[in-house]
Amino acid sequence: MRILVLGGSQFLGRAIASHACVGGHDVTCAARGLAGPIAAGARFVRIDRDLADGLAPLAGETFDGVVDVSRHPGQVRRAVAALKRPGVHWTFVSTISVYADNRIPGQRADTAPLREPVAAEIEHSTEAIYGASKVACEQAVGDDAFICRAGLIAGPEDPTGRFAYWPARLARGGEVLAPGSPEDAVQFIDVRDLAQWIVHAAETDLTGIYDGIGPIRTRGGFLSECASALNASCTFTWIDRAFLEAHDVRRWAGPRSLPMWLPLPDYAGFLTRDTSPARAAGLTSRPPGDTARDTLHWLNAVNGPVIGLTSDEEKDVLAAWHARQP
Repeated sequence: MRILVLGGSQFLGRAIASHACVGGHDVTCAARGLAGPIAAGARFVRIDRDLADGLAPLAGETFDGVVDVSRHPGQVRRAVAALKRPGVHWTFVSTISVYADNRIPGQRADTAPLREPVAAEIEHSTEAIYGASKVACEQAVGDDAFICRAGLIAGPEDPTGRFAYWPARLARGGEVLAPGSPEDAVQFIDVRDLAQWIVHAAETDLTGIYDGIGPIRTRGGFLSECASALNASCTFTWIDRAFLEAHDVRRWAGPRSLPMWLPLPDYAGFLTRDTSPARAAGLTSRPPGDTARDTLHWLNAVNGPVIGLTSDEEKDVLAAWHARQP
């Protein structure tokens, strides 16, 4: 197949291009080329999707499949107008942030209510309107495409440093601050598994809307399995939401956060999505320990980003927790 990846120079886009190249496909990556190198074996075409004629370098070319990972409605609308044709398989990588209700566990992509899309004049997404912008992008693509609503994506080359916090922290061993309870749910997908499925969708002409995430796991099981894969000696101290919030421990990502932690019951549905339709359509997930081990290897090799509590911040919270115990 001739596959066009709109992007392809960072994380998921590069993983998709890499997997497609390994599979013997003719891959073109079209991007500004600022985020990083494209996958080995792919052809690079420089474009600027913010310009009205930014896709002109692709004029006259034909592709069997197109993969778009953009979050910006204006970029997606222009790509659809310029490149979407009958017989071309179209993949749009969306997000589970499109959903309006994060409280109810076990929701499915085909029935869960969505956020209202941003207004038609909105060209660019921001963090504040990310989910609503992706809804607008989905609408621009249409229902004859493969729409993959990704959850938290993990693995080597992750520029966010979110998942990476855990293998980096577990590898140090000792007493580990763990948020909530061991039974709390976690859900993520290895970037390589997601990329493999997206290429598989193009190869098999899969269409429809799916949540591209791994199975639901308990946080306790996830941490223990990752620690075991890293040969790390850890003990876990579980600290509740009220105490964490009182000590300014933040949620999900960023400085002073415990990544992959969201308060319950507010987000009981965010990490418990029913992804059985995706699994029936070919999505597979490697063991979390494999993702942790490979991520740590990459972190150590390139000094990759790790975002979350610093060692001193974690020690301070643990000390305060122990000081309050009878």
